[in-house]
Amino acid sequence: MHMIELNNLTKVFAAGGTEVKAIDGVNLSVPEGAIYGVIGSSGAGKSTLIRCVNLLEKPTSGQVLVDGQDLTLLPEKLLRQARHNIGMIFQHFNLLSSRTVYDNVALPLELAGASKSEIEQSVLPLLELTGLDSKRNSYPAQLSGGQKQRVAIARALASKPKVLLCDEATSALDPQTTRSILALLKDINRQLKITILIITHEMDVVKTICDRVAIMSFGKIIEENEVEQFFLNPRTDLAKEFVRSAIHEKPVAEIEARFQSEPCEGARPVVRITFVGQGVVQPLITRAARQFNTDFNILQADIETVNEKAMGFLMVEIMGEPEGIEQSLQFLQGLHNSPDNTVQVEVIGYVS
Repeated sequence: MHMIELNNLTKVFAAGGTEVKAIDGVNLSVPEGAIYGVIGSSGAGKSTLIRCVNLLEKPTSGQVLVDGQDLTLLPEKLLRQARHNIGMIFQHFNLLSSRTVYDNVALPLELAGASKSEIEQSVLPLLELTGLDSKRNSYPAQLSGGQKQRVAIARALASKPKVLLCDEATSALDPQTTRSILALLKDINRQLKITILIITHEMDVVKTICDRVAIMSFGKIIEENEVEQFFLNPRTDLAKEFVRSAIHEKPVAEIEARFQSEPCEGARPVVRITFVGQGVVQPLITRAARQFNTDFNILQADIETVNEKAMGFLMVEIMGEPEGIEQSLQFLQGLHNSPDNTVQVEVIGYVS
């Protein structure tokens, strides 16, 4: 079942007498219980997209279905009720400075008319879940950025939503705090079975907790896949750029002056190998080197954790006699067709 479905969603803004399509015919399905990431550069339309999910921005056209209900068809009263099933957290926390941690978390329940005992029964477990027990009487000014975001998360969960929307929720945080917030979101997803939709420009967020990812550009979804396959086999140029940034791939100074995009006589291929599992690629390279009498010069190597799986990234230069190089290359490229689809090979250029 899909918890969120966007069908041919469009959002047009009027700007200076012209119309700007922030969202352009987007179709997107988020499975129930998933952590789904939408990534893109600034101005891609990500924040507008997520604000359309709870109708903070009313779409120009298209459908927004949450838990099977089309929110675009609801009158205001029923829309307010439907929003109780959708929590949202923002980049800058949006806490009330005059209220304590406890009272900030309690706010949605107060507005819904819950009794004092009902509020306490809901808020105290959320403070425990988010690690804020000792801060219940503190004010936002006394909290760190990470603690403020934890308050915002607890507040978003107060109405027991089925969906949690995260709009650049870690962008204002340092890397260590970001890791702790992402771990908290993962725990919330597992313990409470809440579907999470995350908007981000940070690939570290995607590779750390997301199950699936879509990439946006100029208001359109241009690529979508399971996170593991997204890293193994990005199809669009923009997706490849994001993956390279996530694995911290950099030009190799040693070969940069000799690097060329097309083969020529005497040129040696430079190959990028992406693989799942730390023990996957070494036997393959050893086998190719022995069988075809070639050498592999490792230019870059990295092991990353992508959605709790070890994923390796290797850049190598293949050296030897032309025939052996070609045979090694054909052997490696044949791995594209491996049944388990855990190895991807791409020739990225040549050096002479």
